[in-house]
Amino acid sequence: MKTKSLILVSMVLSQTAFAERYMVAFKSHGLHQQLVTRKSSIQLQSYMAAKGYALTVDKIQAHLPNINTSVVKDLTPGQVESLKKNADVLFVEKEVKRPLPFKVGIFKKPILSEQTFRFFEQDRPWGINAINTGITWNVTSGGAGARVLVLDTGIDRDHPAVRPNLENARDFVGDDQTGYAYKDTIGHGTHVAGTIAGVLEKSGFSGVAPTAHILAGRVCAEDGCSNIAIAEGINWGIEQKVDVISMSLGGIWSPMAERMAVKAAYDAGVTLVAASGNDGNGTVGFPAALPECIAVGAVDNKMNRAEFSQYGPELAVVAPGVDVTSSVPLGSGREAVIKVSNDGVSFTKIKGSAMQGSKTVFRPLTGDLVYVGLGSKDDFKNVNVEGKIALIKRGELKFVEKVENAIEAKAAAAIIFNNEPGVLNGMLTEDGTEMAIGAYMVDQATGESLLSQLNAGQTVSSQVVSLITNYASMNGTSMATPHVSGVVALMKSVNKALTPAQVKQILMGTAKKVSDDSENQTGAGVVQADMAVRAALAARLSAP
Repeated sequence: MKTKSLILVSMVLSQTAFAERYMVAFKSHGLHQQLVTRKSSIQLQSYMAAKGYALTVDKIQAHLPNINTSVVKDLTPGQVESLKKNADVLFVEKEVKRPLPFKVGIFKKPILSEQTFRFFEQDRPWGINAINTGITWNVTSGGAGARVLVLDTGIDRDHPAVRPNLENARDFVGDDQTGYAYKDTIGHGTHVAGTIAGVLEKSGFSGVAPTAHILAGRVCAEDGCSNIAIAEGINWGIEQKVDVISMSLGGIWSPMAERMAVKAAYDAGVTLVAASGNDGNGTVGFPAALPECIAVGAVDNKMNRAEFSQYGPELAVVAPGVDVTSSVPLGSGREAVIKVSNDGVSFTKIKGSAMQGSKTVFRPLTGDLVYVGLGSKDDFKNVNVEGKIALIKRGELKFVEKVENAIEAKAAAAIIFNNEPGVLNGMLTEDGTEMAIGAYMVDQATGESLLSQLNAGQTVSSQVVSLITNYASMNGTSMATPHVSGVVALMKSVNKALTPAQVKQILMGTAKKVSDDSENQTGAGVVQADMAVRAALAARLSAP
């Protein structure tokens, strides 16, 4: 999610660009069924004329029977007004698009003719252990029998982490993209699905519920997430009788069709889990803020609220959302391999990450390190970094500004070290483009150690390269949400009778409190899979 101003601009632009489709909601199920059940075009047209619906058969694109709405297209302003005034119609809503929930960029296929790459597998993501997931798998068989619908950017059906559990998938964007309709060209949906129900691999990688079934609904594309697509996806989830709908998406407003769809799913017994938002403010985004949803915020590996995580009275629980590793479309991830050498001593590998939008360095690049402070234009004026690797401290300037200044100074690459503990996964671009040099991040202790060596007059060299992987690390409440969705899958695997209200009550009642604040910044606390499953099982055993 972006800032509020950008969201508002995008909303206005989207309303103009996608004004050709509308949601028409009817006041009752019976009224809507009169449209749905008339299969003959002649009968349908006659019925609509008699009811004064100001529609022709060719205008109707789809029916959503579970939420008593129909999707119509190419209406004139007069037809829209006529429908709004019709006694049978509850409302008419224009198609709008929210920005992508977390713009991770468009993943591009690597140049496979290069020689220095390998496919890299990941160990167990830290969040899986942090919420005590593994110890539930004997009781739940890893979530066996539970079915989770992921409404997101689609899914990579060929990824080994999600392929075995992928039960069904559909596209609701309708943009006729190349390949298959629900293909994930962005990476977000595949990442979320892997966290929920990625299979347990030999490498140790796993999702929260590694045997649960995944259903994927593509409701978001590069230009955003359509309110109509989201409503269609929820309607499909109700039809499929899924246990959970996971929505790592949202914004500052909630369209009426979305509200109706969420309420219908809740009433049908489907648990809805949604991201609180990434603007870091005290307002929970929608649909997470709707009373039928379980709003999820993010914490880091020290169980502190992530600085980007939105909060407020509607926030239910928090879960791991910083540096979360999961599946991405095959070959689209990048792992940084960073090595350093002091005064000619053999290179030693250090922990670091490749910044999103930096150049993919396929062949090892070696250069002497030169410290340039915070990386401002003035800092670069005082040193010669041409053909060398700029060592830059995080702070004051945006990452992209630091790297742009390094490029202008003709640096071969840039390494930015954190100004607080931990390694960030920094972002330089949001549209999938790459900058002219490789840019990497290392942790605070490593950066300060390198700086100390340089200040002592030692020559420090570094070697960097990017490895192609099927996994990537991301930050966001988008990453926290699937942890909770996975826990719900574990709960439903032992007790299908749990209602959405009971699920939310158990999650909040068994969460581990991590802060005591008046602003509800971490809700009831960090979700605890073991305690939640135990409570779900107890509820089943005590049921009459």
